[in-house]
Amino acid sequence: MPLRLTQYRLCPRSRSIRLALAEYRVDVELFEEKPWEWRQSFLAKNPAGELPVLELENGLTLCGAYSISEFIAEDMPFSADGATAAPPALIPGNREDRAEVRRLIDWYQGKFDREVTRELLIEKVYNSMRPSGPIAPDPGVLRAVRANLKYHLSYTGYLADSRRWLSGDELSFADFAAAAHISTCDYLGEISWHDYPAVKNWYQRMKSRPSFRTLLGDRVPGTVPPLAYSDLDF
Repeated sequence: MPLRLTQYRLCPRSRSIRLALAEYRVDVELFEEKPWEWRQSFLAKNPAGELPVLELENGLTLCGAYSISEFIAEDMPFSADGATAAPPALIPGNREDRAEVRRLIDWYQGKFDREVTRELLIEKVYNSMRPSGPIAPDPGVLRAVRANLKYHLSYTGYLADSRRWLSGDELSFADFAAAAHISTCDYLGEISWHDYPAVKNWYQRMKSRPSFRTLLGDRVPGTVPPLAYSDLDF
């Protein structure tokens, strides 16, 4: 019986966990939760009202990308088929290396989310889905978010240009967290890739991983991504 992941297709925290589970080739059943509905049955699972939520076969429920990613990193077996390599360690390296991985995970899942992704989703997706009727995006909010996005992409470019992967020499969950947030921004047409060549080169490597395929196939009714969103040679 597969694990059950309650998520939303454009939620970057959900996307980061989907990427991690796909890297480990874990059979998981996806259930979509609409964040703007605040359903009581979902709040009963996670009173914080945040996605994602992972339900395990033994009845354990893990709430939030932080607890789920740490659980996967510590104790998640992977499906070995002999034809593919073992998945990357999500939090690799020595003590100092792992501290840097966690710092960047917190940066993207916390700061980037607060200053960019969450507001973009509210303004461009969630408000258009309201049962009481759609609300047009606030130009002032979008201007502020776009200014924040430039700052975050510049910082990501600095990391990508000075390191093999964002946290250092090894691929880590910091890369998956960053790629999840950036992929949501990309879906919403908010990234001018020619302005950030180092980010583009790094993201192209991430986007080309098999774990990314299902994310690139996601679509939201009423919101069409740019043509290059699914293009590996964008």
